[in-house]
Amino acid sequence: MLIKPHGGELVNRVLEGAEKEELLNKADQMPQLKLSLRDLTEAENIAIGLYSPLEGFMTEDDYTGVVEDMYLRNGLPWTIPVVLGVSQNQADELEIGSDVALTDTAGTVYAVLHLEDKYTYDQEKEAELVYKTTENEHPGVAQVYQRGEVLLGGKISLVKRIEHDMFKQYRLDPKDVRAMIEEKGWNRVVGFQTRNPIHRAHEYIQKCGLEICDGLLLTPLVGKTKSSDVPVEYRIESYEVVMDKIYPRDRIALAVFPAAMRYAGPREAVFHALCRKNYGCTHFIVGRDHAGVGDYYGTYEAQEMFDNFTDEEIGIEPLRFEHAFYCKECETMATAKTCPHSREDHIFLSGTKVRGLLREGNRPPKEMTRPEVADVLIKGMSTNN
Repeated sequence: MLIKPHGGELVNRVLEGAEKEELLNKADQMPQLKLSLRDLTEAENIAIGLYSPLEGFMTEDDYTGVVEDMYLRNGLPWTIPVVLGVSQNQADELEIGSDVALTDTAGTVYAVLHLEDKYTYDQEKEAELVYKTTENEHPGVAQVYQRGEVLLGGKISLVKRIEHDMFKQYRLDPKDVRAMIEEKGWNRVVGFQTRNPIHRAHEYIQKCGLEICDGLLLTPLVGKTKSSDVPVEYRIESYEVVMDKIYPRDRIALAVFPAAMRYAGPREAVFHALCRKNYGCTHFIVGRDHAGVGDYYGTYEAQEMFDNFTDEEIGIEPLRFEHAFYCKECETMATAKTCPHSREDHIFLSGTKVRGLLREGNRPPKEMTRPEVADVLIKGMSTNN
């Protein structure tokens, strides 16, 4: 039996048929807001149930509860604000209780916001509590500071899906992933989040997860990341070139995660886990410095964040892995829990280290990255430079 989504029901705010046409016909008479692709994607993620139990952009009660206490007003854990920011002038033109058409920069309507709330907020307070810093150098904090000074809250009705050229076969809604898991007969499913190409440490912890679960759901993030990250198409290709080689084909699936990176470390780890719960995962891998950036968070602070909630509240089991490395004496991957040898015998692996070698024009050693993956990454970094 599939795990229930967060909150018990998978949200569906995607309109079809006559209901969609009726709202689209009314959209011409509505006030319109032109949104970035990031904000349109957030609206779509809400509508397809990826952010269940959210049915729209957060009202002030939910926003305050999430920022200050990591709980929604209905008592469910939630750690990341999902909000829509506009300027004061834009907000002044909108009336609570009205419908607002959400468009792309060309004016095409993608969704309607049923406006329930508009409110100001303290950007520095959000930065400090959610990201643990107010420094603009932090990419997540910078995004908060660039957001409009007024937030709009209310349910979303989606009337048009975003069209994508890349990864169409992997763009699966939560309901689609759940149907796939059911068809495969998996009862225990471990989810894995990454914004990096696959390396040997990933393989190690993924296979450890597969030892206790029926299936592995790879969910590489394809939303906006830092410009220094490996381009998304090469991250996905790195998985494609090795999936059949290193995993049993009937025990693995890949579905891209369309959200943007927040780089919120501990809070984002919980957010990522809840989203994978909505996909149908029963377990979620949390490794070293999950969703971190720079030196803002402790090595295992993301794992410790889960201790703030009961197992029943979260509903998905975090699998906590120590920093994996290749041991030259063991001649295999290991962690401090399984290897008795000294640090001098260890080759530590990280996406940052791999990117550094590639930028310098060096091929990562085979103990760190498979040769066929290295070929993809070299191609990707040369394209990006």
